[in-house]
Amino acid sequence: MEFIRRRIEQQVFNLTGLALNQIDYETPAGDPGLFGPDAICWRVHADFPSMLCGGIGALMLQMLHPLALAGVWDHSSFREDMIGRLRRTSQFIAGTTFAATEDARWLIERVREIHSHVSGYAPDGRAYSANDPELLTWVHVAEVRSFMAGYLRYGDPTLSTQDQDHYFAEVALVAEALGARNVPRNRGQIESYIDQMRPQLCFDQRTAEVLQLLLAAPSPNIATKPVAYLMARAGLDLLPDWACEMAGIELSSSRRRLIQSGMQALAPCLRWALRNGVSRRAKRRMGLA
Repeated sequence: MEFIRRRIEQQVFNLTGLALNQIDYETPAGDPGLFGPDAICWRVHADFPSMLCGGIGALMLQMLHPLALAGVWDHSSFREDMIGRLRRTSQFIAGTTFAATEDARWLIERVREIHSHVSGYAPDGRAYSANDPELLTWVHVAEVRSFMAGYLRYGDPTLSTQDQDHYFAEVALVAEALGARNVPRNRGQIESYIDQMRPQLCFDQRTAEVLQLLLAAPSPNIATKPVAYLMARAGLDLLPDWACEMAGIELSSSRRRLIQSGMQALAPCLRWALRNGVSRRAKRRMGLA
C-alpha cells in the first residue's frame, strides 16, 4: 500500500506546479504569505480533487470570452503543452495562496511581466491585451467561481454562504494585484457579474477546439489517463447550464450522476495519497503540521 500511495502522490505532483521545483513552501519559518492559515482560501485551495476539477471547468468557462481566447490562442503553447500550462497555472494558484510573501509577490510580478507582452487582435478585429483590467476580472471571476463550485461539490458542500463570501473577498486581492478592477467580492456579486457578461461570450470553432483539447484529457502517462478523463468531465459538469447549452453539450441526469459518483469515489483516494502537498508544507512553515 505504501508503494501505491507514493506512486499516486508522485503522479499528482507531476500535474502540479511542484513539478517545476521553483518554490520552497517551507521557508522562511513563520511567514504567513498573503493570507495566512486561517483564510478560507487555504481551506478551499488545499483540496486537490476539487481544485483540479474546478481548474478544468474554469478554463472552459474563460475561453467563452473571445478576447480571453484570442490571447491564449495567439500567445500560449497550450495546444502543444497542455500539462505545462496546467503546471504553471497550478503553481500560480498554489504559490499566491500558500507560499511565503516574497515568493507570492514574485509570482504576481512574473505574471504581470508575461501579460505585458500579450496583446494583439481577435478575429473580429478587436484589440486585446492581457493587462486589460476588464479582461483580467473576467478571467479571475471565471476561475474562482469554478474553484468554489468544485469545492462545494467534492470538498465541503456545507461551506456557509458567509465563508464563501470571505473566500471571494480574499482571492480578489490577487486579481487586483494583477491589475483587475471592480472585482466582485461575494457570491451574489460573482453571479451577477457573470450574468452581465453573458452577452459578450460566444462559442465558435476555436472555442470548440480548445474544449476538445481539454476533453482529450492530457495526462503524464497511460496509467493516469482514466483519472484525467474523469476529471475533465467533472470539470465540464461544473459549468453553468447556459454555458453547456452554448457549447452544444448535453449532459443527461444519469451521466451527471455517473461523473459525480466517480469523482466522489476517486477524491478520497487522492486525499489519502497526498501527504506532502503545498498546503501541508505551508503548515509546516507556520509550525502547524
